[in-house]
Amino acid sequence: MARKKKGQLPSGNVRIQRIIGHTRDGKPIRKSFTGATKADAEYLYREYMLNPPKEKTGSLTLCEAVSRYIDMKAGVLSPSTIRGYTGLLRTHIEGSEIGSMDLEDLTAKDLQLWISDLSRDRTPKTVRNASALVRSSVEMFNPDFRYRVTLPQPQRPDLYCPSDEDVRQLLSCIEDRDLRIAVLLAAFGPLRRSEICALTSDDIDGSWITVNKAVVQNEIGEWVVKGTKTVGSIRRIQMPDFVMRELDGIQGPVITCSPSALSSRFVKALEESGCPKFRFHDLRHYSASIMHAIGVPDQYIMSRGGWSTDNVMKRVYRNVIDLEEAKQTRKITEHFSTLAK
Repeated sequence: MARKKKGQLPSGNVRIQRIIGHTRDGKPIRKSFTGATKADAEYLYREYMLNPPKEKTGSLTLCEAVSRYIDMKAGVLSPSTIRGYTGLLRTHIEGSEIGSMDLEDLTAKDLQLWISDLSRDRTPKTVRNASALVRSSVEMFNPDFRYRVTLPQPQRPDLYCPSDEDVRQLLSCIEDRDLRIAVLLAAFGPLRRSEICALTSDDIDGSWITVNKAVVQNEIGEWVVKGTKTVGSIRRIQMPDFVMRELDGIQGPVITCSPSALSSRFVKALEESGCPKFRFHDLRHYSASIMHAIGVPDQYIMSRGGWSTDNVMKRVYRNVIDLEEAKQTRKITEHFSTLAK
């Protein structure tokens, strides 16, 4: 007699049980799905999650809707994005008055009051991220709802753009090989911290480096390797010879520390160097501003830095590029001023 498979019913069909959401107190809600095969049952589960019965969505609280939205997106979004969503749910929605409201009772006024209250002690970026998550969740489970709120104006980032002298001084003080390589790759790549930690010797071909993965934290805080931030982040970069010499003889991972450990080492090295305070990520600002200053067109800066559109260039990196332009303008006016004496 053939051995019965797990979940197989006397009829021969297969039944599976899956989590379809969570209750208000965080307990998982499970539902059974039955099909001729396990694959058929899995298909029914996916169909249910994508198209939940309309008559049941109105009984969902906002917290339950957001939780279900995150569960449904877990297979297609990056681990770091899911981790961010989970954090927003836990910090700003769970346990709140608006989180316990039924979707059918939710109004634009309720959402606006929540946004305004959140804006009192949270940055505009955090408020906008929380609002975007709630909007996506509400529109998925209540598509007729008109999500209309006024969000806080985005803040212009107060960034410091390291200079050539800053980078030179910092490198002269670094003895940690991993950190030195990371600074070189960020300043002259420009690679992201997560991309640097994912590089291996297999990604190096002569003076070329292939960037196609990143190390990020998943929803439970573990460091995992995944694809790059965007499709546009996949790229091949030709690096200067002095950078490639630092990579000679490396087999396996290019550096052997996590992104958080890398940042900690960087902060310590920066203090010891006497340089102005700036973030490891600001080395990318340095690279972008220098490339712009020497006349590299924006599309090539975008390609080398892995930006899929120029939105980031215009919104964030433009201000540090403007700093470099201001410095060059001062040099020009000072030189011409000498002619008038």
